[in-house]
Amino acid sequence: MSESLFAVVPAAGIGSRMQADRPKQYLTILDQTILEHTLNCLLGFLPLNKIILPIAKHDPYFPLLPLAQHEKIVTCEGGAERFESVLNGLNQLLEIGASENDWVMVHDVARPCITHKDLETLFAQRNEHGAILGMQVRDTMKRCDDRGRILKTVEREHLWHALTPQLARIGLLKSSIETCITDQHGITDEASALEYCGYQPLMVAGLPSNIKVTRPDDLAIAHTFLQENT
Repeated sequence: MSESLFAVVPAAGIGSRMQADRPKQYLTILDQTILEHTLNCLLGFLPLNKIILPIAKHDPYFPLLPLAQHEKIVTCEGGAERFESVLNGLNQLLEIGASENDWVMVHDVARPCITHKDLETLFAQRNEHGAILGMQVRDTMKRCDDRGRILKTVEREHLWHALTPQLARIGLLKSSIETCITDQHGITDEASALEYCGYQPLMVAGLPSNIKVTRPDDLAIAHTFLQENT
């Protein structure tokens, strides 16, 4: 039986660090919301079957977007934490007929500059445990104390910045997240749940343009990258 590819894009966060009047995914760049840029790129990736979008229970913004009617987008209720939204999204996939053996890409809604090149590379290079996009650390790394005083220089060899999408089989990721929840083990990203359960997804080098819009200054950077890609 052939394996299908799906995506879960958690979009229930409020983005408080943006100091805006709405969640950051609904801020506009080049006449489209960040969420629309992100979803449109994913929708244009032909192997992708459907996108599950976990959103806040009373989200007033998404229903107003044209994408709200797209046949490939299915919403579900998000959670208080990102991993809860992801787990809700995985359960929703299984409810609509996806197989536990199918693949799922979990992508940050606030990474609107993702490219098809990165998606193709990620999917092509995955191993049996999946794969994540990342960027190798290039700068000297320092560890500091709570007051900002440098304690030591950290060896940067083999250190990577973890990006998204992060790819795994639906059933494997679901069971790994559930194990972490049962064991009260912190989940920082999907790969961390897999790692805790003894799996080793592959790190795949991605493009540096795949930034996460977190603070106000990031909007201008994302604007530049998106403008270059249009």
